[in-house]
Amino acid sequence: MLNADFTIGFVGVGRMGSNIARHLNDEGFSVTAVYDSTEDRAQSLAEEIGTTASSTLAGVTALADYVITVVTDDEAMCQIFSETADDSLLQDAEGTVFINCATLTPGVHVEIEQLANRSGADSLEGCMASSITQAREGTLYLMCGGKEEVFEQAKPILESMSVSLRYIGEAGRAAQVKALVNMVMNINTAGLAEGLGLGDALGLDLEILQEVFSQTGANSRVLETDGEDMQLRDHECYFSSAHAAKDSGIALDLADDVGLSLPLAKATKAQFDRMIEAGKGELDKSGVAELTFKGRNSR
Repeated sequence: MLNADFTIGFVGVGRMGSNIARHLNDEGFSVTAVYDSTEDRAQSLAEEIGTTASSTLAGVTALADYVITVVTDDEAMCQIFSETADDSLLQDAEGTVFINCATLTPGVHVEIEQLANRSGADSLEGCMASSITQAREGTLYLMCGGKEEVFEQAKPILESMSVSLRYIGEAGRAAQVKALVNMVMNINTAGLAEGLGLGDALGLDLEILQEVFSQTGANSRVLETDGEDMQLRDHECYFSSAHAAKDSGIALDLADDVGLSLPLAKATKAQFDRMIEAGKGELDKSGVAELTFKGRNSR
């Protein structure tokens, strides 16, 4: 089957959604509609890639067999899949496959699958553990949950989006894994910020310190992506501190559900909550170093 045989709509074309759309368009997929709550954003992308900026959610469903959603949170997700609203992706959705890429509470993915099925549609969670650059290049790390036959049906799209594609299991399971990935990443980020902050306060050469970290048990993927940014105070946003707080909260809720105490995750969420309180939630997660380097006065 040719890529052009897949008609794809997008709901949520912020930094991640727009770059996935650009990539799939470059790869020859037929991106037939884009929608965003910020209409100018959708219109600009539509003009760039030569598609339709839909003024309604139902319009996206009408123009696409596959709809990729990348929205901010549980509330936004429930709004676009409402069974009672005047405008919804579920209107005349029979035969549509929804691929939902936002980081959500796992239970919401289960609910969305049930809503989609009642409308004669299918739903798949496509949880991303990657950055904006990887979205544009089609090199996402993608974890999927839902019915395996729906995963196989959507696989050509998913493979184009990703460099590593994994089917995790039934609806909600991929979101659980994603929550744990982000929880551990956030702990590593906060820990690195403390290590570099203390090193700076001690007068150590931070370039040498990071080199030592990279060759010892202090090494991590976060050191590679965030270490220099923490040192140079370059916090251009690829994954915001606000998102880090939200995702750590999802993991902590899962822990509460099974009766586990996660003190490191709690302490990390508290740090990212402080970033939000200080008005710095839209800084990249590397900005948590502003709380740990002496004299940076982030509050």
